[in-house]
Amino acid sequence: MEAVFLGINDAGEQIYNWLNQQEDVEVKALLTEKDQLGLIKELEPEIVISAGFEHKVPEEIIEIPEKGVVNVHPSLLPYNRGSYPYMWPLLDGTPAGVSIHYMAEGIDEGPIIDQMEVPVKPEDTAKDLYERLKSESVLLFKEAWPEIKKGVKGRSQDLSTGQTHYRNELDDVAEIDLDEKVRAGDLIDRLRALSFPPHENGFFEVNGQKYFVEIDITPETELQNSEDL
Repeated sequence: MEAVFLGINDAGEQIYNWLNQQEDVEVKALLTEKDQLGLIKELEPEIVISAGFEHKVPEEIIEIPEKGVVNVHPSLLPYNRGSYPYMWPLLDGTPAGVSIHYMAEGIDEGPIIDQMEVPVKPEDTAKDLYERLKSESVLLFKEAWPEIKKGVKGRSQDLSTGQTHYRNELDDVAEIDLDEKVRAGDLIDRLRALSFPPHENGFFEVNGQKYFVEIDITPETELQNSEDL
């Protein structure tokens, strides 16, 4: 089976390398830019696989591969379609997870092939949750691959549930108002969501100067274990 791969994020790199080791698929191209999508028209692959492609794929491209465009998305769809899906569960308490789905015209709205929920821990930052979602995405794709090859139909999403987030929404939560009255737990959750080193996301401003902040949370059990060593 001939394939084209779109991406590539950290999970996508692992999936791409794994696919290249499989005897049942030949990856003809790796595309990372929107202006490369025309190559799909030329190659006419049987399937397209996406993990970390940062551009919207037009419907005329989605319709080309016989077995569709399969996308790996690090959220429990229909929750947190779109950008920064590892951040929003920390901010608003929506469930976290990973989903493999077919692309449709709407952002992350296509039928779900497989998915799994990933627990959110009290000490998680966005970076912690991202790393766990990345690992589970790779495992879930490998498990689903036999069904994907068969052309499994997938199940429709309930689009009346969940939400779509866009890149500019990070700007709305990144700046912390030092005069704002806020519940302590909400501030901690916001800092957790903004902590993704080495990126400097959360900040406050004094006299025109930005000061960047992040949070590090350590469970008591980890401290006790380190003391026992």
